[in-house]
Amino acid sequence: MTLLTYVQIILAVLLVAAILIQKAEASSGGIFGGADNWNSAYHTRRGSEKVIFNVTIILAILFAVVCVLALFF
Repeated sequence: MTLLTYVQIILAVLLVAAILIQKAEASSGGIFGGADNWNSAYHTRRGSEKVIFNVTIILAILFAVVCVLALFF
């Protein structure tokens, strides 16, 4: 049981970090002449933004699975 607890803590910290990195990248686009607020929600993710987005999804799924497993063990 303690192993699942440590895995949950690690996944939670990584998930929060991944979400905060996404927010930081999204807000810095306007500073460098990026799209305005009306078009910022409708763009194609490319490069590192796409990788961070996919990693966030994977971390969220892993966190949910570990939480469910912790209920049974």
